[in-house]
Amino acid sequence: MTTYRGVAVSAGRVIDPVKVMAPPVSEPERGAAIAEGEPRELEASRITEAAAAVKADLEARAARASGDAKAVLEATAQMAADPTLTTGAEQLVRGQGLSAERAVWEAGDQVSAMLESLGGYMAERANDVRDVRARIVAQLRGVEAPGVPLSKDRFVLVAHDLAPADTAMLDPNIVSALVTADGGPQSHTAILARQLGIPAVVAAKGVNEIEPGTVVYVDGAAGIVTSEFGERERELSAAWCELVKNPLTYEGGGAELSDGTRVPLLANVGGEKDAAFAAEANADGVGLFRTEFCFLDRDEEPSIDEQAEAYAGVLREFPGKKVVIRTLDAGADKPLPFLTDAEEPNPALGVRAYRTSWEKRSVLENQLKAIAQASAMADAEPWVMAPMISTLEDTEDFVAMAQEAGVKRAGIMVETPSAALTSDHLMAVADFASIGTNDLTQYTMAADRMLGSLAKLNDPWQPAVLALVGATAAGARVAGGDPEAFGDGANKPVGVCGEAAGDPALAVVLVGLGVNSLSMTPRSLPAVAKVLSTVSLADARELARLAVCAPTAAEGKRAVRAKLPIIEELGL
Repeated sequence: MTTYRGVAVSAGRVIDPVKVMAPPVSEPERGAAIAEGEPRELEASRITEAAAAVKADLEARAARASGDAKAVLEATAQMAADPTLTTGAEQLVRGQGLSAERAVWEAGDQVSAMLESLGGYMAERANDVRDVRARIVAQLRGVEAPGVPLSKDRFVLVAHDLAPADTAMLDPNIVSALVTADGGPQSHTAILARQLGIPAVVAAKGVNEIEPGTVVYVDGAAGIVTSEFGERERELSAAWCELVKNPLTYEGGGAELSDGTRVPLLANVGGEKDAAFAAEANADGVGLFRTEFCFLDRDEEPSIDEQAEAYAGVLREFPGKKVVIRTLDAGADKPLPFLTDAEEPNPALGVRAYRTSWEKRSVLENQLKAIAQASAMADAEPWVMAPMISTLEDTEDFVAMAQEAGVKRAGIMVETPSAALTSDHLMAVADFASIGTNDLTQYTMAADRMLGSLAKLNDPWQPAVLALVGATAAGARVAGGDPEAFGDGANKPVGVCGEAAGDPALAVVLVGLGVNSLSMTPRSLPAVAKVLSTVSLADARELARLAVCAPTAAEGKRAVRAKLPIIEELGL
C-alpha cells in the first residue's frame, strides 16, 4: 500500500490513473563544451532540429486547447520558431565550441535580458523565451518537456509544484485532481485549483515518486492520496463525479440559515471576465475585487481614465449591488517597478499595499479618484478597502483619502493581528472591514504562505487565527454600538474574503464567530449555501466555540465536520 498525506486544499474525491509532470529543466553545466574533434556544425544543427520539434509540439497542444490557453500556446510556438534564440545559440556552438544545451541556455539568457531592458510589452516576453529555452534543452536531452501532460482521458496530475500559468491552463474535464509534493494551502497554485473546482492536495511529501499510470484515490478534503482503496472509496468517488455533473444550484439572495438568518454570499473577482462569471453564478455582489490586473506587467502607472473604465466594467455586472474594491496590493509576490523596492530583504513584511502611499501617495490617490469616477459610470456604489492596515493612524489616513476622492464607503482589510486586536478602535473610523484569511494566517503563524515546508502552519483552521477573526467581529460590534447586531443589520459589517470563506465547514465557523458576509470563488457558492442552510445561528456559534477551543487545527476541523453530516453526504 502506498499512502501519502498532505494538506487539504480543494474538496472532492476521485479515482483515476496518475500522470507525473516533468520536473523543471536544470541548467546545463557552465562551460559545457563538445568533445575535441567533434564537428561543430553537426552540433549546431541539433539546435535547429530541437527547436522545430518544440514548435510542432506546441502547435499540437494549441490545436487541442481553447480560449486563453490556446492563445498562450500559439504565442509560445511562434517564439520557438523565432530565429533570434536559435541563431544566437548556433553561433555560440560554432564560435566557442559550447555544447548545444549550454549554448541554448546562454543564448536564452542574452535574449531575455535584452527584452527586459526594452521594458513594456517586450519585457513581458522574457519569460516566454525562458520557457522555450527550457523546452529546447529538454528536447536536446531527450527528456519530457515541462508542462501539463497531454491526454484525452482523465487523470490525476502529480507534480513537485506548478507555476500559476500551468495551473491556470488545467482543463478540469481532463485533470480530475491535482497533487503536489511542495506548495502551501495559500499558494497561488492552491488558490487557482480552488477556483477551477479541482480536488487538490499540496505538500504531500514524496508523492512525485508515484509510478505514472498508478490508479489512486484522492480525497481533497482529507488531504489523502492512496493506491489502496475499496468499495467505499469507489462509492465516494462516484458520488463526487455525479455532483460535478449536476452541481447544486444557487439562486442568490444569500445563504439562509435554518432559523431564517441570512448571510450574503459574495464573489472574489479579478476583472470584468470574472465578474461576468460571478454574476452568472448568482453571487450577491463582489466581496473582493482585486485591482492588480490593471497594474501588473507595466512599467508605468495606468491613467485615471484607463483605471476607471476597467473598474466600471466590473461594477456594471452588479447593478444595485455591493462591489467591494481592494486598492492596489503591490509588493511581496506582486512587485511593481514604479512603486515597490525590488531590493527589500523581506518584502512580505515590507512596504507593500497601503504602505506604498507613505512615500508615493499619488498612486493611491489616483486609484481612489478612478474608483469614484467609475461609480458615476455604472449603477453600483462601490465600497473601497485598503490592504495591510495595521494601526488607527493607517485607518484614519485611508478613510480621509477615500472621502476626499469622493468614495462614500471606506473600509479596511484585516490581515494583521494588530488590526484584529484593535478592531474596536479601527472600526470606529472605518465603515466596514473584510478579513483576508490568507495573509492573517501567514502573519499570525509567522509562516510564509508560499513555502510548502510551512503548509501545516498556514491553515485557516488554526485556533489562533479563528480567535482573531472572532476578536475582529466583536470589536466591530462594539464600534457599531450594538453588540448583538448581525448580518445586514450590523452598523459596522465584517466580511471574510480570504479562501477560508469557500470551505463550507469553515464558513459555518466564520458565521458563528460573528462574520456578516462571505466572499469566495463563484464555484464554491452552491456548496457553502447548502451547508449553511442546515444550521441555525446558535448552532454556528457552538461550532465556532469548538473550533476556537480546540488544541490544534486538525482537531478543531475534525470536531466541526463531525457535527455537519451534510459535509459527508456531499463529498466535501
